[in-house]
Amino acid sequence: MDEARSKPAGEGPPSRATATNRLAYEASPYLLQHAHNPVDWYPWGPEALARARREDKPILLSIGYAACHWCHVMERESFEDEETAALMNERFVSIKVDREERPDLDSIYMDAVQAMTGSGGWPMTVFLDPDGKPFFAGTYFPKEDRHGLPSFTRVLQGVAEAWQHRRGDVAEQGRRIVESITRVAAPQPSTEPPSEDVLRPAHAGLSQAFDRRWGGFGGAPKFPQPMTLEFLLRCHYRGYGGALEMVTVTLDRMAAGGIHDHVAGGFHRYSVDERWHVPHFEKMLYDNAQLARLYVHAWQVTGEEWYRRVATGTLDYLLREMRHPDGGFFSSQDADSEGEEGTFFVWSWEELTHLAEPVVARYLGATPGGNWEGGRNVLWTPASLEQVAEESGRGPEDLRAAVEAARARLFEARERRVRPATDDKILAAWNGLAISGLAEAGRAFPEQRYVEAAVGAADFVLSRMRRDDGRLVRVWREGRLGGRGYLDDYAAMADACLTLYETTFDVRWFEEARSLADDALRLFRDDEGGGFFQTGADAEALVIRPKELFDNAVPSGNSIAARVFQRLAYVTGEQKYEAAALSALGLIREYVARAPTMLGEALSALDLAVGPVREVALMGNSEERGTQALLAEVRRGFRPNVVLAAADPGDERAVREVPLLRDRPLVEGKPAAYVCEGFVCKRPVTEPADLAALLRGA
Repeated sequence: MDEARSKPAGEGPPSRATATNRLAYEASPYLLQHAHNPVDWYPWGPEALARARREDKPILLSIGYAACHWCHVMERESFEDEETAALMNERFVSIKVDREERPDLDSIYMDAVQAMTGSGGWPMTVFLDPDGKPFFAGTYFPKEDRHGLPSFTRVLQGVAEAWQHRRGDVAEQGRRIVESITRVAAPQPSTEPPSEDVLRPAHAGLSQAFDRRWGGFGGAPKFPQPMTLEFLLRCHYRGYGGALEMVTVTLDRMAAGGIHDHVAGGFHRYSVDERWHVPHFEKMLYDNAQLARLYVHAWQVTGEEWYRRVATGTLDYLLREMRHPDGGFFSSQDADSEGEEGTFFVWSWEELTHLAEPVVARYLGATPGGNWEGGRNVLWTPASLEQVAEESGRGPEDLRAAVEAARARLFEARERRVRPATDDKILAAWNGLAISGLAEAGRAFPEQRYVEAAVGAADFVLSRMRRDDGRLVRVWREGRLGGRGYLDDYAAMADACLTLYETTFDVRWFEEARSLADDALRLFRDDEGGGFFQTGADAEALVIRPKELFDNAVPSGNSIAARVFQRLAYVTGEQKYEAAALSALGLIREYVARAPTMLGEALSALDLAVGPVREVALMGNSEERGTQALLAEVRRGFRPNVVLAAADPGDERAVREVPLLRDRPLVEGKPAAYVCEGFVCKRPVTEPADLAALLRGA
């Protein structure tokens, strides 16, 4: 496999004197974390697979990521242990994979783990035959038997014994699992056209799962689920009862919770409790990009200034701590520092009251005995500032000023601590999410520095993360390119470029979006089974060709592609884009009512397909007040199903490349807006009030 960067010749395990294995030749920070294990790790590639076949050994596949706390625990307990490593080296060919670099392998084998165990997560531990068929799997295994889990060494011995003495059973198990995950990856597409009959059951299912006290869906642990909340904002736009309450209660509780970093902005991965109080402390680019965009949209709907502050605080965190000097965004920050989870983020009462008044510490949810383990405090705001001010006899504005001053001191003090490690690889898909969030915030607030950051990140991905043949790659780190890009890389970057176009009206972004979309059609479309494969037609052959349908922490490639191709269809009028979008949406229709929290992005794409969609072409000199007034009207509030194109009169390139702009003259010399809906165009308007009426459907 050409993506692999394996150690040159040499079959034996690495020398213990240097304690360096083949992962030392990789670029992934996660793989490099394991480069000094005594385990004879291989990266995924032909060298490892060939050795497994030649020596007739099973493969031990371990998948994780740099910010994963329990991945670090398993490494310390087992992979750094000499006896455990010796057993692994003797009986297995051990392969370590960064799930963020190889979402295809992660998807295939996560399906296998879930098929065998009923659940999944990371670290993922899967045992394969030399052809890649999984026959036994789990997640974290402890060093010793505990909490109902067998020790890792007991698992290793059991699997090795089965491979040696019960090979027929192993082969049959592998065959059944591959059949099972193949069925999951190839659902029969629905031919029914999208309708509100699909959206309403999803809304009802979310209403039933909603936690009305603490927000979110279900119990602990709780994940933010920004895609689900985006869909609910669309439901509110349609007039569905209770949709906005589900959004605002959840956003309020998350912003007040410990999952929100009250010192430096941004959000941690998830909460271990139902109250959003104690997080798993890693911070992921994809969470913060999506949540920033969601809080922007919530501000547009409600006008609540607090949502704007949360959005800007989150984006400022990304710009300050997660941006490469040349513009791209890093992947994540670790949960651990100094060998412990959360150490960087938590405070003793003494530390807090040295830097802040006791009333401020109480507002931040702290207690002298600590609100978390070890007498430490996770900062959160369980009571409102107004309530704390009243109880303490302080004026609200006086207390607010004290809190802000203390927050600055806490930030300075925390910056002097040992920082968690940053996974500084740059992923195309996740940067696409960040670009979209920055661009939307930049035009909504408006804040030009966010737009400039979005442009810089897009330039980085599209200039630095391509092969010589133009093929987008998945990952860049320190000048090294990773493997070929996946569907979500192409779809998320196409979506980002369309968002940049609607923000800047620089036609090059529309051209880039269309080029990426056309490449996605060529590389990933499944003409027979519908929708899109996760891997390109030029990818290595795996046990199956995966097709990612469900939206998990990040939107699936099929879901983003469905929305991108619809947007392109409305701007270009080309039926091939609409057909591709509907083909992807047909795959998930039967799951919508049963699993709406797993289909948030897909549901938003379905909402767009149900419509109505209003196509707006704005023609006028961008410097003129009349043009700006029309543009401001289009951008007023939350209008999820509006597509927008604009150009100055005489911009031949824009008119040529963006079909929606063709044949749109000024009206009596004035800037004009043309609104079309359902293949019918309304008369052009020159006044914002008239445009507002058309956008309302009047």
